[in-house]
Amino acid sequence: MDFSWSEEQELWRQTVREFARKNITPHVRDIDSNRKIPKQIMKGMAQLGLLAPTASQDYGGAGVDWTMACIAAEELGRADISLAIPVMYLVEASWGYIFSKYGSEEAKEEYLKRITSGEAFSGIAVTEPEGGSDILGAAKTRAIKKDKSWILNGEKIFISGITESLNWGGIHLTLARTDPNKGHKGFSFFAVPLKNTKGIKTTLLEDMGRMGISTGGFVMNDVTLPEQYLIGELNKGFYYAMEGFSAARVLIGATCIGASEAALELGIDHIKTRKAFGRALGSFEGIQFPLAEHYCNIESVKLLTYRAAWIMDKMYNEQKYTHHDVALAAAMSKLRAPIYAFSVMNEVADWLGATGYTKEYSIEMGIRGVRSYSIGAEGTMNIMRIIIGRELLGKEFLPYGT
Repeated sequence: MDFSWSEEQELWRQTVREFARKNITPHVRDIDSNRKIPKQIMKGMAQLGLLAPTASQDYGGAGVDWTMACIAAEELGRADISLAIPVMYLVEASWGYIFSKYGSEEAKEEYLKRITSGEAFSGIAVTEPEGGSDILGAAKTRAIKKDKSWILNGEKIFISGITESLNWGGIHLTLARTDPNKGHKGFSFFAVPLKNTKGIKTTLLEDMGRMGISTGGFVMNDVTLPEQYLIGELNKGFYYAMEGFSAARVLIGATCIGASEAALELGIDHIKTRKAFGRALGSFEGIQFPLAEHYCNIESVKLLTYRAAWIMDKMYNEQKYTHHDVALAAAMSKLRAPIYAFSVMNEVADWLGATGYTKEYSIEMGIRGVRSYSIGAEGTMNIMRIIIGRELLGKEFLPYGT
């Protein structure tokens, strides 16, 4: 058992941290206010290998493992406490990997190189208006094969990157039923480009946080896709989706670590210098004790998250673990990380007093941004509890049946 970082990992962390500190942190407030990520930041991230970094090097990816991907996610979370850039990063790192692993050579040649170079966007589209977590029961999007094309009809909502995909081009990996009689074995994944695609109608929603990346939905009305836009094998889409969700959950854990550490560092600086009743705020037990608790919570999430990344690396590289092991580890990280991060930020806002309720400090961006992770991004908190319960008890104990 070794908790140290390798020389390569240390260098990677230092490189990403220096880039993010110089090129991202000074612009976070503008990103939040202007509601977009500047192209120069995307270009810089592409040059550093931070766009879909887990994708194959054959298509411009960095080919990093999941531990390295988490290190980058943590440092981006530290740099952008609003979590807009971290959300963009983790979406492309997790689903770009699925596209790289299972997508057809024709589709990857058309889109993946553009995604890793920052010229196109890669997203995920699973949630539908009548159900988010209830994929099996509520999903109505259908895909029907006609000659050498697929015809898609349906609607997706609460999807990240709608504006980005419309402006830059790119794809959303979209889940659709291809055999309604087979339950979870009747779903397939498709690469759906939103830009200039006939039959696509998009809508935008205004989130409370992570303003730099858009959220919305799209309706598909007889959208025709070439057969090579099918991702992987027919009727295996549900499994690909679960694999991608586990990866995204681990990366969410890592971004929460970075953002909560940045928040706690801001709070520590304040309580060491701000005085009340002739003493620094940090001298009072009412401040010190919560500080100790929050620090321990962050460290516990860090252990859970990097252990999950380690398990993923062992599974993919050495086949020592299964997707069930990864699902359990990822769910534990996702269950704890957003809650603890929000708690830290809320506490630091209290320490800041009235200024914590203003935009003089970045803490309000963090509170707004991290809340999305516990409300529903990549699964609600109760879904994480169901996954953990399923892995501990067996799928026969699922509350909605098998």
